[in-house]
Amino acid sequence: MPRFSTPGDPAGPCPLCGRPMVPGPSLNEHHLTPRRYGGRETVTMHRVCHDKIHAVLTEAELRDRYNTLESLRAHPELAAFIRWLARKPPEFVDGHAGGRGKRRR
Repeated sequence: MPRFSTPGDPAGPCPLCGRPMVPGPSLNEHHLTPRRYGGRETVTMHRVCHDKIHAVLTEAELRDRYNTLESLRAHPELAAFIRWLARKPPEFVDGHAGGRGKRRR
């Protein structure tokens, strides 16, 4: 099983984008299944990655189809984001990420 870093532990890559994680405000916790639906398991990841997940997917989509790291990485929009993000430094925070709003389809 992969080891995920916590905000106080700089070891390990981001489970979404694979870039190194650096302790501090660039990290955030993501519930694989939203708390609203009983999710308890969290993974530490870059804040920009977490924000992008919630900008692209609704909580119902996260619950029903995107509740694993593999399924998140396979989502076409998130896959394109990960490719774009690959050249950014680990502390990168995108001020235009769209906040925590969920896009409606």
